[in-house]
Amino acid sequence: MPRTGVFVCWCGSNIGGVIDCPETAAAASGFPGVAFSTDYKYMCSEPGQNMVIQAIREHRLDRAVVASCSPRLHEETFRKTLVRAGLNPYMLEMANIREHCTWVHGADIQQARIKAVDLVRRAVAKANRLEPLFESEISVTRRCLVIGGGVAGIQAALDVADAGHEVILVEREPTIGGNMVKLDKTFPTLDCSACISTPKMVAAATHPNIKLYTYAEIEKLAGYVGNFEVTIRQKARYVDHEKCTGCGTCWEKCPTRVPSEFDAGIGQRTAIYIPFPQAVPNKPVIDREHCRYFATGKCEICAKLCPTGAVDYGQEDLVLTEKVGAVVAATGFGLFDWSRVYGEYGYGQYPDVVTGMQFERLVNAAGPTGGKLLRPSDGATPRTVVFIKCVGSRDEAKGRRYCSRICCMYTAKHALQVLEKVPGASVFVFYMDVRTAGKGYEEFYQRAVNNGTVYVRGRVSKIYQDGERLVVRGVDTLLGRPVEVDADMVVLATAVEPGSGAAETARILGINTDQDGFFQEAHPKLRPVETHTRGVFLAGACQAPKDIPDTVAQASGAAAKVAGLLSSKWLSTNPMIATVNEALCTGCFLCVPVCSYRALEPKKITERLPGHPPREREVAGVNTGLCQGCGACNVACRAGAIEVRGFTNEQLLAEVDALCQ
Repeated sequence: MPRTGVFVCWCGSNIGGVIDCPETAAAASGFPGVAFSTDYKYMCSEPGQNMVIQAIREHRLDRAVVASCSPRLHEETFRKTLVRAGLNPYMLEMANIREHCTWVHGADIQQARIKAVDLVRRAVAKANRLEPLFESEISVTRRCLVIGGGVAGIQAALDVADAGHEVILVEREPTIGGNMVKLDKTFPTLDCSACISTPKMVAAATHPNIKLYTYAEIEKLAGYVGNFEVTIRQKARYVDHEKCTGCGTCWEKCPTRVPSEFDAGIGQRTAIYIPFPQAVPNKPVIDREHCRYFATGKCEICAKLCPTGAVDYGQEDLVLTEKVGAVVAATGFGLFDWSRVYGEYGYGQYPDVVTGMQFERLVNAAGPTGGKLLRPSDGATPRTVVFIKCVGSRDEAKGRRYCSRICCMYTAKHALQVLEKVPGASVFVFYMDVRTAGKGYEEFYQRAVNNGTVYVRGRVSKIYQDGERLVVRGVDTLLGRPVEVDADMVVLATAVEPGSGAAETARILGINTDQDGFFQEAHPKLRPVETHTRGVFLAGACQAPKDIPDTVAQASGAAAKVAGLLSSKWLSTNPMIATVNEALCTGCFLCVPVCSYRALEPKKITERLPGHPPREREVAGVNTGLCQGCGACNVACRAGAIEVRGFTNEQLLAEVDALCQ
């Protein structure tokens, strides 16, 4: 007969302010198998945990039910408490009487009391059928994969490498640096972005523990925490980087000119190129799509002029595999292409309507204008500049309800840069709200205001060309009157969105995305850099829009998690995973496609039945390293051959019976 202990937590007034906790504990004392029941105001506190330990020892309890908040918050806390008391940690069941009861039924106290008792009854019924579960161990490959070479990926890679672990850093562009290296200055200090980022780029490229793959992409991730195998496609550069010295002769003489992606389309590059002068590696690649040789079979100027014979038109993609123990996703962000839905702003029609990133390149000393603020249409200096914020952000009609977080601050920065580069210029900012959540941010915004930037609270309805100028029409919602500004240039603060290919990367890594397409963390407060796939961590704006300080902080947080994981030769595995009753399994494999973690796969067994010769057949097998115990396979199994430890059919039916009493 089980001896179950019930411990009801008041959680201050969160639970105790709605239901009578002593009454709930008293009701639980009469449930089958309950040998002890009590309540306490803060069960998760040190005195509360000591109370649980003492009760287990004094009353010889062999399992426990804690009625409190969500197990997502404190299940691990109470499992450790059971271990301290000498019990198996998986002899614990939690009844969520806060989120599932008092928080949602506070207006109906009587019904909340009834439901709380029912939730405890359910938990006790399951607890009475719990069985001890035991963790196993798996070996750890002490290497880390970092996907993305922006500031987040570089910071994570350097921190893990400095901890003594080897890092594989993969970047899909020809150079590392990401979006940060494209910027001119950073807020709120207005220090040079390249001065911060390029030394880190060099440090990553020269670190003895970092192996760098640029112009490469992840194709597949197999395995599980501690034992991942990643497939990397090294795209053909058509330049042998072992021979190339980066002298620059090839790109200086190349006759083809195309818009530069690095300069956000407002500058040009050649078909053989490095993205910018400080690129790492500082060696070129050939853009096959625009190269004259690949298009016509003629030209070959770069090959003829290369002093080391590094140009190789026959080069092909290489597919490589690396074994790692942990993965950091740092794939960065993209910017919303407002031209698809924001025709009223005139993109494509009016060349002097530019994005914030294009403005960055215009004022950057390494940009196409050498740092001079010039209009794209005619090269004239703009005297009146209008900035429009929240272009695509906080707009349910366009599907982006979230705030992009950085737009308010970089618009203030841009306004100050206009005033610095064009003394006496007129600067207008149309805004919905101004959000300055960061150290020194409010002061920086006030600096822009005090230096002459005119902030107009309201939406812009239309932009059209009138001669050489752009007419910006909007409404000042504070004054309740229309506003019309004749501008030389309009700058749009476009929304931050997941980087291109984010959905495919999530599929490869086996992680979830949120409603906006960003990678989903395991818990927004307690596990902000982890994912539900153990061993895969998040860093930077791939998880949500964020500024540089928050990006670097999260990258270092992810690196700390990785270093902790790789510091051990062995890892304990979660025993609450799926199991297959091979005698019942029919080999239909309907469970395989429903598994988000790729933990199920066919395996062969030899079946020996009395009176029959041995025969081989295929059944479903569970990879214990990959399985997360979600239970999707259990539902899909028509034969009822799959159960999840800790959530067996017997345990679940006992819960149902208890609730139906």
